Amino acid sequence: MTLIHLAIILPVLAAIVVRIIYRYYRRLHLGWFVLLVPLAIFIYLLTFIPRVGDGQVVYETMHFMPRIGMNFDVYIDGLGLLFALLISGIGALVVLYSIGYLSREEHLGNFYVYLLIFMTAMLGVVLNDNVIMLYLFWEMTSISSFLLIAFWHTREPSLYGAQKSMLITMFGGFMMLGGFLLLQNITGTASIRGMLESVALIQESPLTPFVIVLVLLGAFTKSAQFPFYIWLPDAMEAPTPVSAYLHSATMVKAGIYLVARLTPLFAFSETWVWIILLGGLITMTWASFNAISKDDLKAVLAFSTVSQLGLIMSLLGLGALSVLTGANEAHFSVAVVAAVFHLINHATFKGALFMLTGIVDHEAGTRSLKKLGGLLTVMPISFTLTVITALSMAGLPPFNGFLSKELFLEAMIDIREADFASLASVSFIFPLLAIVGSIFTFVYSVLLIYGVFFGKRTYDTPKEPHEAPALMLISPIILSVLVVLFGFFPNILSGTIIDPAAMSIMASDTPLGTHLYMWHGFNNPALWATVAIVIIGALLFYFKDKWMFIYDYHKERFTLNHLYDQGLIYSRLGSRKLTDGYMTGFLRSYLVYIFLFFVIMGAVTFMNTGFNMDYGSLAPVGIQEIAMVVIILASLVVILATRSRLVSIIMLGAIGFAVSLFFVFFRAADLALTQLAIETVTTALFLVCFYHLPKRSKHPERMRFKTTNFIVAAGVGIMAILIGLTAYSNRLFDPISQFHIDNVYELAAGGNMVNVILVDFRGFDTLFETLVFGIAGVGIYSLMRLRLNRKGKQDETHIEEN
Repeated sequence: MTLIHLAIILPVLAAIVVRIIYRYYRRLHLGWFVLLVPLAIFIYLLTFIPRVGDGQVVYETMHFMPRIGMNFDVYIDGLGLLFALLISGIGALVVLYSIGYLSREEHLGNFYVYLLIFMTAMLGVVLNDNVIMLYLFWEMTSISSFLLIAFWHTREPSLYGAQKSMLITMFGGFMMLGGFLLLQNITGTASIRGMLESVALIQESPLTPFVIVLVLLGAFTKSAQFPFYIWLPDAMEAPTPVSAYLHSATMVKAGIYLVARLTPLFAFSETWVWIILLGGLITMTWASFNAISKDDLKAVLAFSTVSQLGLIMSLLGLGALSVLTGANEAHFSVAVVAAVFHLINHATFKGALFMLTGIVDHEAGTRSLKKLGGLLTVMPISFTLTVITALSMAGLPPFNGFLSKELFLEAMIDIREADFASLASVSFIFPLLAIVGSIFTFVYSVLLIYGVFFGKRTYDTPKEPHEAPALMLISPIILSVLVVLFGFFPNILSGTIIDPAAMSIMASDTPLGTHLYMWHGFNNPALWATVAIVIIGALLFYFKDKWMFIYDYHKERFTLNHLYDQGLIYSRLGSRKLTDGYMTGFLRSYLVYIFLFFVIMGAVTFMNTGFNMDYGSLAPVGIQEIAMVVIILASLVVILATRSRLVSIIMLGAIGFAVSLFFVFFRAADLALTQLAIETVTTALFLVCFYHLPKRSKHPERMRFKTTNFIVAAGVGIMAILIGLTAYSNRLFDPISQFHIDNVYELAAGGNMVNVILVDFRGFDTLFETLVFGIAGVGIYSLMRLRLNRKGKQDETHIEEN
């Protein structure tokens, strides 16, 4: 294990320590200790910037499950380093913020354990070169985020949001795994680097469209793209530090990372390009439109996050479109640079906005815009920070959001001017959706500022509002400073962070030499698009009450949330009805299911492979074997014909004793003795049990019942015989019996081969079988001691007697 591997799993190791500390020192605020973990990782990752900036790639491997191609291969390039820095850097600020936000009365041990596990999961996703290992960490993010969202598990909305996020994201993750396995089958490798060398194989494979759809299902569900975005607003029931972390820089960015990482593999495909480009733009526009109608501050930010993720996704699709249509590389690089830069900017302003929303909720006791207002004079620092970050989100100068939004508009407008012959008739759609989505983004950004800090005080808040303590303000202040710093000096990121990440997405070794600046002149169409966005957005905000009625036509029963809820209800009812249909409570029914499956699968196998048996390898049949077969068959006939249970038990014992004679004939004395002992004991136990049962004879069964039993029994018997004869006639390996014969004395110093096999050669198997019997015995004893009454409850009288 290298230092890089250790950095990835360090949060999990710290989580173990945190849990131990919390067990004995519950009054200690663990945040100060936890803060050291992401801070150390962030500082360590900063040392890679010079190497990655020079075009180097750091690759370290560690064998994990090499036989299935699952290795812990760490791959640090510009893209992976960017995401890792965001995960650790924002993570450190979130932990610092949580120290002031969460009180010692909360279950801090659980909170920080979940947060640290999530941090390791995200680092494993973005720094992994192996797709199977990436999937392992991917699902680890879903599980840990479920625990974080459901942290306040006594609240019904928290449990609902946690379940919703896990169901949707894990569904996408499972589909993504299918895509990864197909991709591994096509290329013959699980390494992303190896797949990049086999793009020709991917292009030629007829499975590629299925791979693309499956992989994008994973990316779209995780990054809350339309129509899978519905889980993210409900996930806002998590504590604000969780929202600030998961929904600004980490979990929702995992899908963005996956699309960026795999763009060099699939940029040749129209399916890949159109799903990402149109899906991103539709997500951006739809979510920004819906954000305005929300009253809860975190709900507004949730839809704004969905919108911003759609913006970044569309830029990645636009970059891939440039490759698909053969446009010049400059246009490709503009879109990709804009995606990378906005990724950084979104982490800064959205992380700060979530924290500021948490401050308002913490100090005023509510997030409702109807109850807030006029807090400018009582919370001046929070107001200043909100103005900076919200205007950056709106894309106004001189903040960093303006720069990346200008690049976004420039890339979308340039589609019409590029030589895209196939898009001539529909190219206007892209800049139109981009501008419309940006107008609504401006409106909800201004709404955040005005609704909280301007207007009249309602005095309807549960708490008397006041400015937050310094500990809660440090993190949003740092992020707001970065918003201003990256706006005035964006090129401090160009050569060190943005260009290496963009080059990784483009799979290019050619330096981009990106130079970002605020003013592009009056001949820049993106500038006039921004002017139009501000003017139209300001008018829409001013006359908001005149057009808000349109949201009333969006009935709840026509929403995706309603569809999800109804699907959940009917899936539960359907599964219960299906389960009640085959879970009859009769052991005979369950045996029929098992035996029918065995017969059908065996028949299908023989139909595909054929039946091949070597009769020459069979041993001769003597008169004694024939006699035993006749005895067994006669006993079976008596069991089926008699109505006396006592006779049936005796005949069943006769079958067992006849089988023991077979072992004697085959010179397996040990097995014969074992069989005789078992048959003697079981027959005696059966007789003792039936002696105490009511004196009743077997009731007559219907012919249909008997016929089904006969068909199933005959099918199982015939199939078992065929499998046995075929296996005996088609040995793929030499029998292991000769090894035991040759080595039983020398290796185990034993003379009885069967005993040596059970105790030495298969010692662990025998040990665990004994353990299973012990566990079963304890369970049976517990049930006997439990003494439940008819209602399934423990008998209180029996408890008092004991």
